Amino acid sequence: MSEQYPPPPGWSPPTRPPATQPYAAAPAAHPQQRPRQQPPAAAHKPGAIPLRPLTLGDMYDAAFKIIRFNPRATVGSAVLVAAIAMAIPVLATAALGAALDLSLATELTSGSGGESVTTSVDGADIAGIVGVFGSLALGSVLQGIGLILVGGMIAHVVAAASIGQKLSLGQAWAATRGKRWRLIGLTFLLGLTTAVLLVLYALSWVVVVMTTSGWQVPVVYGLISVPLFAAFFVWFWVRVYYLPVPALMLEPIGVFGALGRAFHLTRTAFWRTFGIALLTFVVAQIAGSMLSLPISFVSQAVLLGGVPGEAGVFVLVMGQAIASVVTAAFVAPFTTSVATLQYVDLRMRAEAFDVVLMQRAGLTTSGGNPRP
Repeated sequence: MSEQYPPPPGWSPPTRPPATQPYAAAPAAHPQQRPRQQPPAAAHKPGAIPLRPLTLGDMYDAAFKIIRFNPRATVGSAVLVAAIAMAIPVLATAALGAALDLSLATELTSGSGGESVTTSVDGADIAGIVGVFGSLALGSVLQGIGLILVGGMIAHVVAAASIGQKLSLGQAWAATRGKRWRLIGLTFLLGLTTAVLLVLYALSWVVVVMTTSGWQVPVVYGLISVPLFAAFFVWFWVRVYYLPVPALMLEPIGVFGALGRAFHLTRTAFWRTFGIALLTFVVAQIAGSMLSLPISFVSQAVLLGGVPGEAGVFVLVMGQAIASVVTAAFVAPFTTSVATLQYVDLRMRAEAFDVVLMQRAGLTTSGGNPRP
């Protein structure tokens, strides 16, 4: 028989719960003594994202889901815009190549005795080369403008997917009605502001170099100004440049209102926004380079194979156009989707936007209470 220790003074045996219950029921708490913190309920997920503050994994998972389940309104729109824009330099190169000598390879030829013989180059041929590269630049500009509008469409696609709705390509385009010129104006304003900042900093270097003698002052100025300007540029990118597009497209505001909204939402989330945005930019650039690398490799191999001059220029332009379309097909939908999801996440953290999304999804009443 095992030895039993005596109970401590003041000890009384616990009461046994009823035999019908495996555990004793907790006593009912007084209404004024209920615990303030309740176990968190599972987040509603009517669409691509859970309606709660998002993690990095939530954003990337939702971005790929939206692209995979709605490719026409995401990848399809980017490919359509990029293909139409890049068709301009391809057709221009084909037309100019049929009419002119675009190779300019006849400037130096080998004579019968091995000596170099200089031949004349027609000015029309040089104009043809200028026209080819000018058409390529024009196509790039038009592609950039088109992708701006695609970004506005994808913002609506992501907002709809967050509550379980799927927009077609036509519906996404119709959702941008009334905001298209504002979106282009916003992008132009941001680009102009960025250019002005770079020009002002470059002019400051000119002033320092022109007004000082020796190398000490420029070196000291560089050591101080370069880190400060880089830090300011990062701040400008996160607080002003990064998030006004989804704010403009998804809220009833104008260009300057969108800039103010972006500045307000990132006020207490600078480093989080910067980290996710920088990682997304790096991932998109690496993926875009990997997608376009095989096309560039093939075009370079064809050129090294000894194709005629006119055909070589056409192959070069065609390879550039295809690589641009392939890169835009991934980079534009992915980066815009992640930026819009960051905008949604910041609103859920600061403004209880998840309650608004629940109402739009029909999960709660207008007062925020769950539907029966």
